[in-house]
Amino acid sequence: MSTMVTRTARTLQSYLFLTGGLALGAAGWAGFIVPAGIIGGGATGMATVLHFLAGLDIGAAALAINLVLIALSIRIIGASFGVKTIYAITVFSLFLSLVSRRVEGPILTETMMAMVTGSILAGVGSGIVFLNGGSTGGSDIIAMIINKYRNISLGRLLLCIDTVIISSSFLLFRSLETMIYGFVCMAILTYTVDLIINGTNETVQFFIFSRRHRELQHHIIHVARRGLTILPGVGGYSGQEVKVLMVIARKSESQVVLRLIKEIDPEAFITMGTVSGVYGQGFDTIKA
Repeated sequence: MSTMVTRTARTLQSYLFLTGGLALGAAGWAGFIVPAGIIGGGATGMATVLHFLAGLDIGAAALAINLVLIALSIRIIGASFGVKTIYAITVFSLFLSLVSRRVEGPILTETMMAMVTGSILAGVGSGIVFLNGGSTGGSDIIAMIINKYRNISLGRLLLCIDTVIISSSFLLFRSLETMIYGFVCMAILTYTVDLIINGTNETVQFFIFSRRHRELQHHIIHVARRGLTILPGVGGYSGQEVKVLMVIARKSESQVVLRLIKEIDPEAFITMGTVSGVYGQGFDTIKA
C-alpha cells in the first residue's frame, strides 16, 4: 500500500514539474520570442511561421503540426508516444494560446533583451520537461521519420531541420538581422537545456589505485555513504596484482571522497572524470 502511495506521489510530483516547465517554455516563446518577431526552431518555430503568414493562433498551429507529425510517425515508423509526451504537447499548445492572447505586444521593446529572456525561459522550461520524461514533439519526430530512409544522425537532422525553419524568417521579413536573431535564440535555448539537464545529472567517476584499498573501501562506504565496485587489475610495468576501487558520486560529493583518500593514503593514484546520465539505485531512474 505504501509503495503504491509513494509511486502516486512521485507521479503527481513529476506531472507538477512537467506542467511548470511547459508554462515556463510557453511564457518564453509566446511572451518574448514571438512578440519580438523572431522565428526559432522546432514545431513552435513552424507554428510561428504560420502565425506570421496567416495570423493563426500559435498554440492551435503548434498542436495541429504535432498531431500531423505524430500521425505520420505512427504510420511510417510505428513509433509509440508515451502519455507524458501527449500530455506535454497538448498542455504546451494550450499555454501558448493563453499567453499569446494575454500578451498583445512585446513585453520588452529591445529585441536583443526579448530574445535572450525568452530563450532562457524556453530553455529552462524544456530542460524541466525533459528531466520529467516529457517532450513537446516537433522536429525530432521529423528527424526520426527521415532517419528511417536516410543514414543520417538524428543530431545532424535536427540541426538541418531547425536551420531550414529559422532561415524561412528571411523570406518572411527580408531581414538578415531577424534570421540571425533566430539562430542566436536557438543557440541560447539549446545551451540552457544542456545546462539544466547536465547540472542536475552531473556525476563524477573515480578510479582509485591504492595499497590501502580495504581501509578506503570501508571509509567510502561508511563515512562518504557511497557504494563502490572493486575491480581486479595487474600493473603493466610491475606485473603485480592490484585492486582498483571504482566510485560513482554526485559532483557535490567529490570533495568528501577526495578528502578521505588524502587522509588515508596520500600516495594513492586517482583518476576522476565527469559522467552524465547515471541510472540506478542512488541515482536517477530511467523515465519513459
